[in-house]
Amino acid sequence: MSIFLIYFLFMLPPLIFMIWAQARVSSAYNRYSRVRNMSGLTGAQAAQTLLEHNGLGDVKLEGVKGKLTDHYDPRHKVLRLSDNVARVPSVAALGIVAHEVGHAVQHKAGYGPLKLRSALVPAASLGSRFGVICVILGIVLLAFNVAFGETLAWVGVWLFAAAVLFAVVTLPVEFNASNRARRMLQATGLVSTKEYDGASAVLSAAALTYVAALLQAVAQLFFFLFLLIGMRR
Repeated sequence: MSIFLIYFLFMLPPLIFMIWAQARVSSAYNRYSRVRNMSGLTGAQAAQTLLEHNGLGDVKLEGVKGKLTDHYDPRHKVLRLSDNVARVPSVAALGIVAHEVGHAVQHKAGYGPLKLRSALVPAASLGSRFGVICVILGIVLLAFNVAFGETLAWVGVWLFAAAVLFAVVTLPVEFNASNRARRMLQATGLVSTKEYDGASAVLSAAALTYVAALLQAVAQLFFFLFLLIGMRR
């Protein structure tokens, strides 16, 4: 069996799941971005309301280019919103901004998994960039019977494992932010029961993409381990 076929077998299931998850996100967002919320608040206005509700007056709002690129930057205490969220009074915008404010609340509360994820960023960035390179180069060297190749490949595996760990820690961070978002939307009365269901649907769909990212990372790590253990034999 060729190495390309083995890689395909490892990566196909998480790839299918990722495609399905992305389709769910696009479907939910496209549907509820066309539904005007009862309060008539744009995403930016809703974000300001939720920040004030949580005593986060020191968090700034900024714009960011792209679609669904909204995020909270804990280093600078900045909530960045895309135009389609910041300027539109939609149900989808309420769900998205509430989720990002949820991250700001996590930051303020010193939420453990968020602190751990932030600490892992340098290692995860290094691992995702150089881990794969080290593994591939190490395997090539092993094919030419260069002893150092195995050591280099295992270094790559450990580097990539840091990226996998980052993906693992990301799950509770994102799910917790979505749960906080749901509670905030209800507590502030920004949504009706029907709108709550719509915003929740957007949050649930988005959460699937983080699960898919984790499955892809784990599958790739297992593929590397399969290759190295197989070459040892």
